[in-house]
Amino acid sequence: MTLSKSLRRSLLAFAALSVMASAAAAQAPEAQKQQTVDLVKSRAKLAQVITDQVFSFGELGYQEIETSKYLTALLEKNGFKVERGTSGMPTAWVARWVSPAGAGPVIAFGSDIDGIPKASQTPGVAYRKPMIEGAPGHGEGHNSGQAVNIVAALALKDIMVRDKIPGTLVMWPGVAEELLGAKAFMVRDGVFKGVDAVIFTHVGDNLDTTWGLARGTGVISVEYSFSGESAHSAAAPWRGKSALDAVELMNIGWNMRREHLRPEQRSHYVIVDGGDQPNVVPSKASVWYYFREIDFANIRKNYEIGNKIAEAAAMMTDTTVTRRVLGAAAPRNFNRPMAEAAQANMDKVGLPIWTADEQTFAKAVQKLVGAKEEGLATKLKPIEPPPSPPISGGSDDIGDISWIAPTIVIRYPSNIPGLPGHNWSNAISMATPIAHKGVVAGAEAVAMTALDLLTDAKLLAQTKAYFETETLKDEKYQPLIGPTDTPKIEQNADIMALYRPGMRKLYYDPAKYPTYLDQLGVKFPELGPKAK
Repeated sequence: MTLSKSLRRSLLAFAALSVMASAAAAQAPEAQKQQTVDLVKSRAKLAQVITDQVFSFGELGYQEIETSKYLTALLEKNGFKVERGTSGMPTAWVARWVSPAGAGPVIAFGSDIDGIPKASQTPGVAYRKPMIEGAPGHGEGHNSGQAVNIVAALALKDIMVRDKIPGTLVMWPGVAEELLGAKAFMVRDGVFKGVDAVIFTHVGDNLDTTWGLARGTGVISVEYSFSGESAHSAAAPWRGKSALDAVELMNIGWNMRREHLRPEQRSHYVIVDGGDQPNVVPSKASVWYYFREIDFANIRKNYEIGNKIAEAAAMMTDTTVTRRVLGAAAPRNFNRPMAEAAQANMDKVGLPIWTADEQTFAKAVQKLVGAKEEGLATKLKPIEPPPSPPISGGSDDIGDISWIAPTIVIRYPSNIPGLPGHNWSNAISMATPIAHKGVVAGAEAVAMTALDLLTDAKLLAQTKAYFETETLKDEKYQPLIGPTDTPKIEQNADIMALYRPGMRKLYYDPAKYPTYLDQLGVKFPELGPKAK
């Protein structure tokens, strides 16, 4: 059968219009968003593997060697260019991917990767069961955030290539966040220069975000080291100059001063070196302080008071004192247009649908720690304005970045409500279906929000305008570290050297086991110890 020229032209024109219509549909923001979400969901297995793998490493700050090696290899495999050893930290890195359509807006994705001491815990069991007694673990849930970001970025990357969307995706880790030890150095060294927006992710028990000055504090982390003279504690104590006496006097002086500081302050210390043995007057002793307050001026004021008390303690004991700033965190100030865009996307994502087993397990863990037995969240937390007046609390060095580029934090529901935080119980859910579902929900919200920033010029302009006119209106960034301060990269090396050989035997092998629970022989949900 032969078609006439006019009919052929009509059919070709119709086909061309159909292709154009399909392309337009593919490029429609909501269609793109749904396709991005679908691409995230298609990587649910990858999200589970990353989450479980990093959980099994359980590494402390500055010693995230296996974690960084694994994550950077994964990113390089997926087309990212990786620069390692950022700001003098062996486990820090920055990974970049530039769209073939052009550099476009630069969106940076960050999340922490370090664990906490003595938090080793078998996941998926509602009772205390260390995998290795005394070892570190992910009792903060930092094993999951990079899974959120990487899965979101890979989904975005597919859409950006297909639809020729210009943009640059930048991935980076929060090294030693529990020590507040990395981000201020990265800011000082220009890592975030030229970044248009930062999306940071952190584990939580809901899917939420905030804007403005966040609840909590900024902090300076500083170690005071006293030097004296040793002597026989019984035969000639008068010949000694006790560095430990100086440490104790400093602590007494600070504790007396607390009563006369603003109630917003938070401060704490640990004696990291108290001498060698009782019959030797300690010639060396050190104490490590966190000075927290809600604004730059008062953080510096309390730090100066601490320095004065340290000098006085040295004078009283005829010792000398030096100090080293180990890390810092600025108060956090988050971007409202970005947060509101993220909230709109989280409203679309919603919370995961939890199974009866998952809810039963969550309630068992809550009972274990004496929390309200309410189970996992089933209602999204609404976005709220910043507290007024400001409320004191914890710190996070994402605060430093929030004064350099428009920044938000997206929290995702991979943990159980009511737990104490910084505790072994917070590790229980972090390699279970609860964590895996929460990571995917978080990745969906992150991917859609980043897509908004890449494709909506108005939103990006509003984000930048808010940063310039609101974030920086009353205060500008004041670095709390100096130009010569350096990260204490040797921190935790001795602890990891002690426990890593045993931990290595328990690293997750996804080639052999579908999940880490399968490798550990845990039948989720395990509500009590198995009978022997």
